[in-house]
Amino acid sequence: MNKNDKVAIQDLCTAKKTLGSKFIDPKSIAICHWTRYKCQYGCGAYGTNLCCPPNSPTPDETKKIIADFKIGLLVHFGSDVRVTKTIAKIEREIFLKNYYKVISFGAGPCKLCKECSLSACRFPKIARPSMEACGIDVYATARNNDFPINVLKSKDEKENCYGLILIE
Repeated sequence: MNKNDKVAIQDLCTAKKTLGSKFIDPKSIAICHWTRYKCQYGCGAYGTNLCCPPNSPTPDETKKIIADFKIGLLVHFGSDVRVTKTIAKIEREIFLKNYYKVISFGAGPCKLCKECSLSACRFPKIARPSMEACGIDVYATARNNDFPINVLKSKDEKENCYGLILIE
């Protein structure tokens, strides 16, 4: 990826009201099994849609997918942005820049439908599994790349949300 394309992609992220973005080494993405356990025992969306466990890629599958890429783009959002929908739009625009090998991961449970059919996605062009659903430790990945993230201790604190795009 050339420098001009990197600048254009980061400008695209800025236009989508992100708090920042950074090209990262995919080796800095922390993949572990405990995140899916946390989905199963801690999130009411477990098993309710096609983008969450047990329907999302496993950590082992995610590790193999990430190994296929040389560049990652970690995108920082505030809680006021629909991360998954926005990250899919950014992915599409990168694809249209002739980077055909591009995939993305969103944040949190899919909220595109009031109720998922659990058989065929109604919005396959914008539905993306969340990072954590696929076994990515979002906290460790953000920290590995010098982005802010902390456990919120009150509802008054501002949330840091992240999306990930893999590009080649």
